[in-house]
Amino acid sequence: MRWLLLSWRGLHRDFRAADVRALFVALALAVAAATMIGFFLDRLERGLERQAGQLLGGDLVLEQSRPFDANLKRELREAGLTISNQVDMVSMVSREGAFQPASLKVVDERYPLYGAVHVDRGEGVELVASGPAPGEAWLAPRLAQLIEVSLGDDIQVGETSLTVSGLIEREPDQSAGFSSFNPRLMMNLTDLDATNLVQPGSRVEFELLAAGSPEAVASLERRLDQLRRDGVEVRDVRVDRPALGRSLERAEKYLGLAGLAAVLLAGVAVAMATRRYVDRHLDTAALLRCFGASQAQLTRLFALQLLWLALAASLLGALLGLVGQAGLLALLTRYLPLELPPPGLLPLWLGILTALAVLVGFAGPTLLRLKRVSALKVLRRELDPMPASAWLVVGVASLAFGALLWLYSGDAWLSFGLLAGGLIMLVALWATGWLLLGAILRLASRVSLSRGENGHELRQAIRLGARQLARRRRSSLGQMLAFAVTFAAMAMIALVRGDLLTTWQAQLPEDTPNYFAINIQPSEREAFIDSLEEAVDDRTALYPMVRGRITAINDQSPQEAVPVDARGDHSLRRELNLTWRETLPEGNRIVSGRWFDAMEATVGWYGEVDTQASPRVPISVEDGFADRLGLALGDTLTFAIGGEDITGEITSLRDLDWDSFRPNFFVIFPPEVLERFGHSYITAFHLPRGHGDTLRHLVENFPGVSLLNVEAILAQVRELLTHVTRAVEFVLAFVLLAGVSVLYAALTASRPMRAHESGLLRVFGAGDRLISRVQGAEFAVLGFTSGLMGALLAELAAAGIYVTWLDLAPRIHWGVWLILPLVGALLIGLIGHALSRGVRRQAPVASLGLLGEA
Repeated sequence: MRWLLLSWRGLHRDFRAADVRALFVALALAVAAATMIGFFLDRLERGLERQAGQLLGGDLVLEQSRPFDANLKRELREAGLTISNQVDMVSMVSREGAFQPASLKVVDERYPLYGAVHVDRGEGVELVASGPAPGEAWLAPRLAQLIEVSLGDDIQVGETSLTVSGLIEREPDQSAGFSSFNPRLMMNLTDLDATNLVQPGSRVEFELLAAGSPEAVASLERRLDQLRRDGVEVRDVRVDRPALGRSLERAEKYLGLAGLAAVLLAGVAVAMATRRYVDRHLDTAALLRCFGASQAQLTRLFALQLLWLALAASLLGALLGLVGQAGLLALLTRYLPLELPPPGLLPLWLGILTALAVLVGFAGPTLLRLKRVSALKVLRRELDPMPASAWLVVGVASLAFGALLWLYSGDAWLSFGLLAGGLIMLVALWATGWLLLGAILRLASRVSLSRGENGHELRQAIRLGARQLARRRRSSLGQMLAFAVTFAAMAMIALVRGDLLTTWQAQLPEDTPNYFAINIQPSEREAFIDSLEEAVDDRTALYPMVRGRITAINDQSPQEAVPVDARGDHSLRRELNLTWRETLPEGNRIVSGRWFDAMEATVGWYGEVDTQASPRVPISVEDGFADRLGLALGDTLTFAIGGEDITGEITSLRDLDWDSFRPNFFVIFPPEVLERFGHSYITAFHLPRGHGDTLRHLVENFPGVSLLNVEAILAQVRELLTHVTRAVEFVLAFVLLAGVSVLYAALTASRPMRAHESGLLRVFGAGDRLISRVQGAEFAVLGFTSGLMGALLAELAAAGIYVTWLDLAPRIHWGVWLILPLVGALLIGLIGHALSRGVRRQAPVASLGLLGEA
């Protein structure tokens, strides 16, 4: 207790010192950045865990093309799961001669297992924890408009009639994609047999939804593996958690990256401030040694002081982080696919751990000087203990930051790679800085002194300032590295932010297609194009579509050829949309292999071979599809198309832009292969507002073509990107504050040395204006060289992060090389000059008295 009180009193007295305030601010910013990002991502993660079951429809979802047997249902019930049966299909719905294809969702009395259906049953939208009653149907508003029905009307589904009793506003397990482009009709499972829609060969998907505890689902692991091997698609809430979308995923990674950058900058500030803190307390430690204090007691006293400081900074930082995550949530919560739970305590403990790790890693080696101080320093001030090795400081700080990087990223290899790359760059920067300081000294010695008074003093100031930097090479080099890392981190976060925004803006330009047209027949192709040409701003190419099912992979059964976890993949049990192209489609990029036009001409070759021998044709496959099924160049896929088998050999893998709102395909064939099979066309186009007549013309003249309006989705995505941009800029402010704390700490740490130098200049007759110019020149040169080194580090770090983490194309930012050195010279020059004002006003005796602290 005595040591606690003594350490608290000492900290209370020391808090008036600039270095202690710098330590406090740096630690508070580190905790604030860590807890802000941690609180937000923790809430997002726990929200996904809590509501993933609702978004999937259950904790476990099984799907296949035939009904599930009673034995499997009994096994699930015995494991403690509640089950619900569901059937999905596409069928025509009619009323009084009006026909419309609809996506039928047939549910039982236990639907939904999670959440509720938002449905209007005549008294406004209400939440209903069940499906429609037998004999009734709920329709999507779009379907009701297409066939012109109202509540209470009867519609024909197959061979039975159902009464419309509700309009669906939202489903708890809403699906997406082309399979859900047809408007929804929900009906009761007891009415399915009466429709007579389920016949041999019908395209029907039977789903078995189960809800229960994670332990219950885990107990069925072996059974689920067997089902995957049998071709059942298994969606487990523990694995198949709904995704946030690429934009939000990139934003999430950016937030984590910015938080780590702020922690790194705060650590650098801690290391710089600790040096000054230790220098000030050497005399105190020597006196305590005279009074009998042991090394262990000295260590305990000063460690407790810094522990009090860390706890106080953690409290303030946690409060700032809590407020900050509320700001992030206000910007993004509207666009998240779920309601987030309240903040947990884990990020708070991680914030405190971050403060302690930063303190130990970045300040620990320097604090060891206090332990080694000699009692004789009271009599002989030159008996300072040797400072800690620079490489020891860097090594311990790197280990601490690497541990934090691993903790927050969860990726050991990524953490090791970034840490190793950072250390290599640090060595390279050290060598570069050494050469720059030598060059500065040589250039300063060549600065000529003009005869004019003002010119003479200015050039003399530049020469003296540069010589002071070069003479204190080790100290100056440490400051240059600290400032370079600071500028690099700030520039890197700003660069990533700018490139993310550019990518997002380019992702959805003003002429992004807002309509899809599908089921265009070959006989309608030219007439449909002519109808669009006069009205639309932009249109994609017309892509032919042929339906084909994968029947073999490398001459093996698909379920046997793919990895175990892909055996239930939906693409192995349904027909895929196939197309053919002579040129690479827009938005596609070859990542491996060669496109068809880079190979020998193949036009007409297919008709010259024996079709009975199942010839192999070149095909191009989307790389994500190939990864999921374990496919590579040279593998073969056999498709059943129109009663025939077509075998394709993978000759190229493509990367697609799935966010482009343009038609995309998993598999593309060359020309002269699929044309003889029945096919239709698909296209996407941008129709400006006010062209309702064009839509009516298309509907009237092409009744078989389905026009899908995605304007509402585009508006929501654009609004989402706007708010994500604001969130990114919000976090950037924390990084900039952390960078300013580094500058403040570094300049505070060097204050005694600069005070001693200014005192010497005064002794030899230098005036206030000359000293002011010397210090300004010194700080400006220091900032300029640090900016150059920071630009190099920022470019390399940003390129590595783009390639390995954010999936962005790296590029050179020429503006950084021009702006960062100039900003560095201006920023450090102004801040350093302002902080040195008190030093310049001191009498020479007071300034020279600080020699022992330098």
